[in-house]
Amino acid sequence: MPTRMGLAKGDLVLEVGFDSDCDAILRDEIGSITETDFIENSTTDVVDAVIIWWRDGDGDLVDELMDAITYLADSGSIWIMTPKVGRKGHVEPSDIQDAAPVAGLSQTSTIALAKDWTATRLVARKSVKR
Repeated sequence: MPTRMGLAKGDLVLEVGFDSDCDAILRDEIGSITETDFIENSTTDVVDAVIIWWRDGDGDLVDELMDAITYLADSGSIWIMTPKVGRKGHVEPSDIQDAAPVAGLSQTSTIALAKDWTATRLVARKSVKR
């Protein structure tokens, strides 16, 4: 259920890593909520959310997260969509847990959103006031 992603009508969503294995139903449901089209990698817009379809072997997750942050609004979140356990391209949760802090992000939740995909929410770490 993409309603659990906290998206709203009018939100701009950047999508990274889209391929034929991505969940079409989930993508359609997100589009129904936001009523906007997904934005692709080449944008200068600030977005409310970034969805990264990430599979084992896709490259350096820290680099991908650092790129995603550059487009993200201050209150936005990054959703890493990974294949569930036992599916081709499964990513160990520890890979995300290790990459997030290096990119300046904190993991807040992990939820099963689609038949074959798990979503992990990352947000920018809050700076500590002195």
